[in-house]
Amino acid sequence: MTQRRPVPKTGREPAAQDPVARLMVDVALPHLDRPFDYLVPSTLDAEVVAGSRVRVRFSGRLVDGFVLERRAGSEHDGRLAFLERAVGEPVLTAETAALFRAVADRWAGSFVDVVRRAVPSRHAAAEAKASLTCVPLDAPGTTGFDAYRAGHAFLGAVRAGRPARAVWGAKPGEDWPARLAEVVEVALAQGRGAMVVVPDVRDLARLDAALRVSLGEGRHVALSADLGPSERYRRWLSVKRGAVKAVIGTRAAAYAPVADLGLLAIWDDGDDLHAELRAPYPHARDVLALRSSLTGAALLVGGFARTAEAQLLVDSGWAHEIVADRPAVRSAGARVAAIGDDVELARDPAAAAARLPSLAWRTAREALSAGHPVLVQVPRGGYVPALACQRDRTPARCPVCAGPLAASSGHAVAACRWCGRPAGDWACPRCGERRLRAVVVGSGRTAEELGRAFTGTTVWMSGGERVLDRVAAGASLVVATPGAEPVADGGYGAALLLDGWALLSRPDLRAAEETLRRWMNAVALVRPGGRVIVGADASVPAVQALVRWDPAGFAVRELADRTALGFAPATRMAALTGTAGAVAELIEAAQLPDDAEVIGPVPADKGQERMLIRVPRSHGVELARALKAGAVVRSARKASEPVRLVLDPLELV
Repeated sequence: MTQRRPVPKTGREPAAQDPVARLMVDVALPHLDRPFDYLVPSTLDAEVVAGSRVRVRFSGRLVDGFVLERRAGSEHDGRLAFLERAVGEPVLTAETAALFRAVADRWAGSFVDVVRRAVPSRHAAAEAKASLTCVPLDAPGTTGFDAYRAGHAFLGAVRAGRPARAVWGAKPGEDWPARLAEVVEVALAQGRGAMVVVPDVRDLARLDAALRVSLGEGRHVALSADLGPSERYRRWLSVKRGAVKAVIGTRAAAYAPVADLGLLAIWDDGDDLHAELRAPYPHARDVLALRSSLTGAALLVGGFARTAEAQLLVDSGWAHEIVADRPAVRSAGARVAAIGDDVELARDPAAAAARLPSLAWRTAREALSAGHPVLVQVPRGGYVPALACQRDRTPARCPVCAGPLAASSGHAVAACRWCGRPAGDWACPRCGERRLRAVVVGSGRTAEELGRAFTGTTVWMSGGERVLDRVAAGASLVVATPGAEPVADGGYGAALLLDGWALLSRPDLRAAEETLRRWMNAVALVRPGGRVIVGADASVPAVQALVRWDPAGFAVRELADRTALGFAPATRMAALTGTAGAVAELIEAAQLPDDAEVIGPVPADKGQERMLIRVPRSHGVELARALKAGAVVRSARKASEPVRLVLDPLELV
């Protein structure tokens, strides 16, 4: 279409050259997820460039906009409005703008939704501060990756600027922050940028400390939501200006405007903290994989465990694996035994039902006697987070809201976990029994019992609002919930992984994979030669993988099972949640691919329902495009009932 010279409104003059700014307005409506043209006043000619944040009039309101490009003309037939003003320095680059568009398209979202996750709010005081000058580094000599098959080859590819992609299975006890610091140092030594994404601020603090040792001060920045708005924007600007070329952070750091990317890395990609909780709900691992494809940067997906998604990258040939030889794994790891083992059950028939079976008690006692700390992993926090009828095991529910009853201490009256009402007069609706029993024992009750069993031993608790980062060497017991295990100086002498059934029996497609990941992250904190007792049946595949330290073999089996059942990541799935009418309207407007399979509906919260849509992975792009088109139709019709659209959901129920 022929571009027309814009006709300005009276009273203001457009810029003499490229007077049209094509931009995205910050209005999160699907049918407005497209560029709009505005005139650039001559007074703002120098300030408005590609990537600028501006303010414009849109539907009578003053809203933010993000300039994609300056143009000589516009295809719009009518008059164009002028930009109102420019806001600060440019915040988009050509590379990040392309990434935001690709992420929005892949997950059927809007460009501005991605921008809101990726670009922090402006603080003028931060813009006024000068940035540091980035100083080149010397490449490290030998690294810890030399102990892994294909590790040296991957670092060689990073040095050469080749787009290598690898899935790294860390050895038990591996100092993973130091290894990631080494590969970042390799990328920086070549003058390239590097980015590492970790699940939470505790992991970020460990990696930050390792990079300070490896790189020195001022060569990297750490980005997380815990930073104040001004400090976060200041650090983000130092990256945007090119003063710092290494970025580490939590999931939003995956969008940081690092120039000339040479390395992208993610640690522990199975952690659900990597999944964005707001639209368009992308996973940080998939964002980095997409960015690697767009930029040609190397990608490293690392962890003690391995997800089915990471295994798919290996099976497809898109990535190669970096693993240690079996002798190195055996020498670095702890010895793992399952309480459900036939030999142990024959020796101690009560072990299957005991809270702390004799094998676990002996293991803890030996480690404490040797002067080492002992880690006790408990699936849930609290004291007794779930109660049931003493006689017939009927789950105890609140008579007002039907929420689960729990006890906060050994003497507390049972109360509802949802509404907080005490239930001192509770009676079983089936048999009338008033006595309650514990269904699940929390970390508080476990710490209390261990304190009585090991008198004179210090007992630490880590979980919930109080999470410990480190514990000192010496005899002590550390009771922690999964993900809250502190690092012990010198490593733990033993670890007790209690109530494995509570993790394995969760109604979740990823229950076994997530359980193994939590176990492996805990076992990795145990010193070489230490003992680990896992409270689960030895015949369970996840337990076998833990005993052998074989995350790759488990991931192969998990991926094969999901492929046979037609579940992700072998297929692409979408979850639509809303009222029955709204979901049906979106599906009808979407014009789904011919091979799309609609599953459901199933009940969701607050009178809503959930529908699942499944297509072969090769048709994932068509599914996203169709669902986005359906959302655009509903948005243009001003549909009043929203539908939550999630592609590649972590949870299906």
